[in-house]
Amino acid sequence: MKYIDEFRDKKICQKLSEEIRRIARNTKREVVLMEVCGTHTTAIFRSGIRSLMPNNIRLLSGPGCPVCVTPNRYLDRAIAYSRLPNVIICTFGDMIKVPGSSSSLEKEKSNGADIRIVYSPLESIKISKENPNKLVIFLGVGFETTAPLVASTILSSKEEGLTNLFILSAHKLIPPAMMALLDSKDIAINGFICPGHVSTIIGIEPYLPIVEKYGIPSVIIGFEPIDILKGILMLIKQIVNGVQPKVEIQYKRAVREEGNPTAQSLMNKIFKKGDTEWRGVGIIPESGLFIREEYSVYDAERNIEVCVEETKEHPDCICGEILRGVKIPSECSMFRKVCTPLNPVGPCMVSSEGTCAAYYRYGKE
Repeated sequence: MKYIDEFRDKKICQKLSEEIRRIARNTKREVVLMEVCGTHTTAIFRSGIRSLMPNNIRLLSGPGCPVCVTPNRYLDRAIAYSRLPNVIICTFGDMIKVPGSSSSLEKEKSNGADIRIVYSPLESIKISKENPNKLVIFLGVGFETTAPLVASTILSSKEEGLTNLFILSAHKLIPPAMMALLDSKDIAINGFICPGHVSTIIGIEPYLPIVEKYGIPSVIIGFEPIDILKGILMLIKQIVNGVQPKVEIQYKRAVREEGNPTAQSLMNKIFKKGDTEWRGVGIIPESGLFIREEYSVYDAERNIEVCVEETKEHPDCICGEILRGVKIPSECSMFRKVCTPLNPVGPCMVSSEGTCAAYYRYGKE
């Protein structure tokens, strides 16, 4: 299959891993590389990339799953909305099972709430038209990859004169979270595996402060085995050879330095940056996307009042520490015993991009 099999060639993977080991022998220190994309986390586990790494190179998963970093406070509000009469909740499927403080969208749906799984936010426009006497609320959860499409949904709603479609936005920006991890000093990170999908939108500019202020090499990497190994090799060369840290693009077949200016413009037209909460990390300045005043009629939180329960976290769940890279899933007392994909206690076990889900399915720890 063209453009797929070429990036899974076993011999090329072996050569790249041998080159990584050869260069890694030139340093005795441990090198920690963090991926901040849930798709990378899954791809690394599925391809067995960790087993190809020398002992002094450690791959660590960060806050790369948008469902996982969405705090309980947002989930509790979405659940409260689902309990209102004449409300339809539209959401991506991976939000359904995420537990809030005392319930989940799945439980509310089983109790009769009108909750619909959609594959695109644009589907909520069709649902709004078909149900003019109901309030349709789309749960806008995601990073820079999905934000432009939600922005397009708002613009389309305005053009069509819809008055019953609302967005509950929890969109977040990845680079500020990467810098927050470096500021926290919870763990020493020597290099970042930057997200491929997000970078198709934002390009390289938002990552520049990471190399300029913190001196941390960053490489934008694709998702096939050869992509990942080549990207790791590019990072290791920067780190071990002591060159001036920089942002590099391994995933050149999809990512341009300038990103996607059209998508950026659309996103900036509808959203403005602001401080927002990340699960396990806390409030990160200028890391959230909020609907601008001129489009506030589509903001669910501003227009639909609801009583939200007091936010509570499960006392034994360590999703927050896992998202910061401080701990790994096997260090959780509930992992594989109480918390499983069929009975998820925390969001990291729910989403297919979650670190706990990847460890459960592919890990040997």
